[in-house]
Amino acid sequence: MENQFLRNEMLWGETGQRRLAKAHVILFGLGGVGSYVAECLARAGVGELTIVDSDVVSLTNLNRQLEALHSTVGQPKTEAVAARLKDINPGLKLHPIHALYDAAHREQFFPDGCRYDYIVDAIDLVSCKLDLAETALRLGIPLVAALGTGNKLDPTQLQLADISKTYGCPLARVMRKELRNRGIQHLQVVFSPEEPAPTTQLETPPPGRRSVPASNPWVPATAGLLLGSAVVRQLLAETEAPSC
Repeated sequence: MENQFLRNEMLWGETGQRRLAKAHVILFGLGGVGSYVAECLARAGVGELTIVDSDVVSLTNLNRQLEALHSTVGQPKTEAVAARLKDINPGLKLHPIHALYDAAHREQFFPDGCRYDYIVDAIDLVSCKLDLAETALRLGIPLVAALGTGNKLDPTQLQLADISKTYGCPLARVMRKELRNRGIQHLQVVFSPEEPAPTTQLETPPPGRRSVPASNPWVPATAGLLLGSAVVRQLLAETEAPSC
């Protein structure tokens, strides 16, 4: 019988589709990268998603974020993404959390008895990324993280790799050093070694930032799809999904 995941099942079978339907993924960040991760997971048929972001849709998000429409400007990103994902898969079990992940609020996202089969890090702040990596390791939950996509033009240079194999990416260099200081040698990431393109600052940076990175519709999208594909392929490869 025809169903919305039939073309998926043609690739990985009914058993694989059932495995995805039982999986619970938590995604941090719903920007240009994270919005494509969310959509990839929903269209693949992952059955339960927790989506986390503290931001609202702004006019400058329209060039790259799936939830960004003129009709959604001003809405919390979690609300806009949730509405879109439910329209894609009404059976999706969804937990939108309009909040910022950091060490001080870690227990809000990882309470005792929580169950996640995968964590996706599509957030920007290095301190939060490092704490998330430590949390994932402590709980034994697989994690895949996005590194920098700003100021880049060539999506073909994006790679899925272990953090120890990264090169040419300033954020990767910082993350490698800080992770080693925390005893973490390995982390699956999406990165690009592309040299940053020259840009013109046309937007006032928010407090605490020296500049606003330029972006485009295709580099963050490609990074998000690489992250989503890594999660789905790993879930399909698991004989028994891990849990925390």
